[in-house]
Amino acid sequence: MKTITLFLTLAFSLSLTACNTMEGVGEDVEAAGDAIEDSASENKQY
Repeated sequence: MKTITLFLTLAFSLSLTACNTMEGVGEDVEAAGDAIEDSASENKQY
């Protein structure tokens, strides 16, 4: 029983860490997309 509890606690902790990491990656990708969009808007030639 203790082994199962320890395993579930570890799995839950890792899943929370992964969610926070993926959220950070999403924010970075969004910021990069915004920068590309702004650069494209500034460099339109029509």
